[in-house]
This record gives sequence, structure tokens and C-alpha cells, in this order.
Amino acid sequence: MPLTPQATPTTYWLEHAWLGTHVEPGVTVEVADGRITAVRTGTPAPPPGAEALHGLTLPGLANAHSHAFHRALRGTVQVGSGTFWTWREVMYGVADRLTPDSYYALARAVYAEMALAGITCVGEFHYLHHAPGGTRYDDPNAMGRALLAAADDAGIRITLLDTAYLSAGFGDRPNRHQLRFSDGTADAWAERADALKGAEHARIGAAVHSVRAVPAEELGTVADWARRREAPLHVHLSEQTAENDACRAAHGRTPTQLLADHGVLGPRTTAVHATHLTDEDIALLGGSATGVCMCPTTERDLADGIGPAVALQEQGSLLSLGSDSHAVIDLLEEARAMELNERLRTRTRGHWTAAALLRAATADGHAALGWDNAGILAPGALADLTTIRLDSVRTAGPLPRLGAETAVFAATAADVRHTIVGGRQIVRDGTHTRVPDVPTALADAIAAVRG
Repeated sequence: MPLTPQATPTTYWLEHAWLGTHVEPGVTVEVADGRITAVRTGTPAPPPGAEALHGLTLPGLANAHSHAFHRALRGTVQVGSGTFWTWREVMYGVADRLTPDSYYALARAVYAEMALAGITCVGEFHYLHHAPGGTRYDDPNAMGRALLAAADDAGIRITLLDTAYLSAGFGDRPNRHQLRFSDGTADAWAERADALKGAEHARIGAAVHSVRAVPAEELGTVADWARRREAPLHVHLSEQTAENDACRAAHGRTPTQLLADHGVLGPRTTAVHATHLTDEDIALLGGSATGVCMCPTTERDLADGIGPAVALQEQGSLLSLGSDSHAVIDLLEEARAMELNERLRTRTRGHWTAAALLRAATADGHAALGWDNAGILAPGALADLTTIRLDSVRTAGPLPRLGAETAVFAATAADVRHTIVGGRQIVRDGTHTRVPDVPTALADAIAAVRG
């Protein structure tokens, strides 16, 4: 069932609504052709014919960094100990077994899980392009199109960040697992990516997997592709100190400096993780208005470290949030973790207000994915809404005017009651309207790719 906007005008009555700066009781939102046409406050009861959304309604949440197939690793990679690099070997095993059909089934279930968590838009950092051994499918974009179809059928929006992944390291050829990821050259990557087209629910962006995976002389090709299309460009940056050390050994500079030298940074670019940065790196990112996507639940799961999010924002970087490897899928937890991680690091509280954290999870996340007309409750914006219960065992008690604080510091994805995309209810009373049994869909899809 394609994701098309609700054609018939609809009115939603929001018991409580977060309007970007505060929580307002009794708000009516009118929707036509998938967009908000009016927002009216001071309506203490639902107008005739309006659909009532009880709880706290936010703009739809944006998951700015996802690898859908990593969802198959949940639980498995938490056994025993290890490092990012040992985790990566397990990840390769799952990647080796995926086909376009099994990837569609897995991604559809993962995106349905996201919808249940109030996520209305995902940035899919997609590098699993080809068949095992690197052979191209008859349709070279079969895997990418599977992801686009999966998002459509799960009822959420997607920015497919088609990823250039050309080498195993600085000057090293792809290993046997990475042959599936590589187009050989950036020009060949660009030619394949050119064939991808957006849709009502989808936009196409670009990504540099990392400075170790795209040779320095080819970084400009990827950046130019994104620049010509005014498309978002994302890049894994300094997630591991080993990457920084290898980059300095190969190029005499940090990964951030290398990206700056080759024109990758800028306001349409988002650096993912940015965990291990120098002061000069932070100034380069902020001064170029490069955004940064923090993925706290994955960064702690992989023992990556705590990135300098406060300093990055102070220097001018817009912050967004992602669930990355999907150790959990819960944007409220990502928002909470960003603040709580900083508290642990500094032993002080209150680095961001609840409103600022919600902006990272909504408007700023959408902006990082190229959806500038989303993530706010205002006329003209996409009619994407998320309603959180204020009467669960986690959220009961606080005054409704403290709904933003309750959402960020108490609620979880389990408290999402409704998810609306383009004016259509994709999740109603905690049940996905298109994938009625999401746990079974996940279990079946993961079993199909389990080794």
C-alpha cells in the first residue's frame, strides 16, 4: 500500500501539543493533501468530526542514521566482550546472507518497528549494493529499491543515503565481505546512484562511508554529486581512534581536516558520530555549518565513547539523532542519552533543555535528511505527528505543561500511542495499521538471514 497523502481533509484534535517552545492544551490541526493547513489553539474539546489524539502530540520523529540490516544483530552481538572491530565481523556475516527479497522483508519490519516508536522519517545509510563477490544484480540498485519499497509499505518516509564504499582502508582493496559494498570507483558509484529516483515518500542523498573507505582523491566526486543535486551528504566520522591514527599516518591530518580539504563539509553535510575530535576539528565542523548526528545508544553499545556534542553545537553544528545499529529503536532514549551522557562526562546537569532535545529529534533531524518542511506543527508543514501517552506507568504524574520533560526524561518508545504520516494514521492505539504483527515480521525476517 503506497504512502500517499490523505486526500480527504481531516481534522485532528490534540489533547496536548508541543509547539516547539511549550506545551499547549487543546489544539486543533487541520490537514489536507498530506500537509497541515491550520493550527488552532484554545479548543478545549474535539470539534465535530475531529479525530481525538489523547496524550502529548509532537511532530513526527526523524531517525537520521540507520543501517536497517543491523537490526538482525540485536541480542547476538551483546554476548561476551569484544570491540567495534570484532562486532564488525559478525555484521559482515549478516550482510553476506541478504538478498533483495530478504532485505525488503527485514527492512519493512524494521521500519514498522520505527513507526511504532513514533519515527516518521528515516535516513538509511545504505552501502549493501551488490551480490556476494561484488557481482551486480540485473538491476544495479535492487538493494536500494528494496529499502525504498520497504519504507513505503511500512508507511514512513525515507532519505536513502546511497553510500560510496570503495576500499577496506587507506590504500587497501576491499576484503571479500566488502566487495558487496564497492562500485570500484567514485565515478562508477555516481553512475549507479544517478539511476535512483525519489518519490512522494522518498528522497535520494549521498554518503561517504568514511575516510578509510573512500580514497582521498575520490571524496570530491561524491561531494560534487550531492552538491549538484542539492542533496544531503552524510559521512561516518572519527567513530574510532584507530581511524584517526590511520588517517594521520596516511595523510598527515585528521579525518575532519581531510574532508575539509576535499570540499565535503558544509551545511548540507552531516557527520555521524564525530566522537574523537580535536579542537580544530570541532571548529572546522561548526564553522562550515556541518551538522552532526549523534547515536548515543550505539556509541555506548560499541564502547565508542562520548562525542563533544555541546562543543559542536556551540561552534555552529546542528545536532540530530539516530539509532544506527538498532541496539534499541527509541528516539526518546537517544535524546535522553545525549544529555545524560554529557552529565556523566562533566558531572554537571542541564546541557540541553527538553525542548532543544526534542528539536534534535524532530525539526533538526528532518533538516539533516533534506526534509526542511517537516518536524514542526505549523501550517505548510508535512502532516507527520507522534502522540505519546501521558498516563502510562512511566509518564503518569507530571503536570501536562511539563510534557516535553516527561517525553524526554521518562517516556520510551513503548509510550507511543499514534503515528501519523502525511495525515494518515500508520499506528493507531499502539498497533501498526499495515503490519499488524510487527514482532512476528521481525522474527521471521531475522531468522531468514541468521547464520
